[in-house]
Parts: sequence; structure tokens; C-alpha cells
Amino acid sequence: MTEEQWEQLEEADYLFRKMVRRFVKERDRVSVAGITLPGMLILHKIIREGEQRLGDLAGQLDFTSGAITALSDKLEAGGYTVRRRKEDDRRTVLLDITAKGREVAERNSNIGARCITLLFEGFTEEELELQSRFYERIISNLEGFSDTLLELAQQNAEPPVPASPEQKPPRTATESKYLSY
Repeated sequence: MTEEQWEQLEEADYLFRKMVRRFVKERDRVSVAGITLPGMLILHKIIREGEQRLGDLAGQLDFTSGAITALSDKLEAGGYTVRRRKEDDRRTVLLDITAKGREVAERNSNIGARCITLLFEGFTEEELELQSRFYERIISNLEGFSDTLLELAQQNAEPPVPASPEQKPPRTATESKYLSY
């Protein structure tokens, strides 16, 4: 890999992480009737598909089980949802929406559409199509991401193998203009 190609990868990595952080920071500043945007996602999912298992919500919305529990606690405390245990399996917890939650979600249903237009307005159809393909590829590249890095960290914990004379030494963090991990 050439130096220019590596710098291009570093820049893409930096900008991707910056975009994700900025999105999360901006998203987390929004509260609609005391409900965060992730909470609104939960309400809309229940309206569309009916009551939801907490574990299924976590998987489908890409939240940790702890995050779903915390969001569910807040929604329930605000009177927007109610939890109940399944009759035939007491271990299964279901989350359903209340009339108050349905009213707030329906009154603010235009917020989701505005989120999308704020993020993607100004892009051509072709650019949006390319973005979708790129996002799908990144999602695919994330399969096994943590396992691969944990394996590498485990290998790094072992005594180093002397480098061959023709092998180029790895770049150091100070040689890059981008902040990395």
C-alpha cells in the first residue's frame, strides 16, 4: 500500500468516526416531549409492529440491552409505554405503547422525516444510491470487526517476533495527521 493510499484510508476513517460522533451528539440533544430520538424510534416501532420484546428491540435498533432497558425505564416512567411479562413465559418482557405514548408519537411523526431530510438533502439520486452501497459495504466490513481486533490485541500481548530486514516498520501515531485508535 502506498503512503497516499494509507493517508486516504486514515482520512476516510477519521471522517467516518467524526460523522458518527457528530450525529450521536446532535441526536442526543433532541428531546421531544421529554423523549429522546431513540425513544421515539421505539414508540414508532411499537406503533408499526405491535408490542415488542426488549431483546428484539435491542437487536433490531442496534442498541445494547442496557441501553434498551434504560430507554424503556424512561418511557415507562413518563407514562409512554408499559412493560408486561408474557403469560406463557414469565422471562420474556414485552413493551407496549400507552395512549399517551401513541398521541405524542403521532403528533410528532414529522420529526423522523425531517431528520432524514436534514441529513441527506442536497444529494443527487446517484449520490444517495452510492452512499447506500457504501454503507452496506461498511456494515458488511463490520462483521467480525471486534473479534478480529481482539485477536490482534491478544497476538500483540505475546513476545514480538523480530522483523525481517526488508520489512517496513509500522507507522507511528505521530507520523499521521489523523487521530486514530
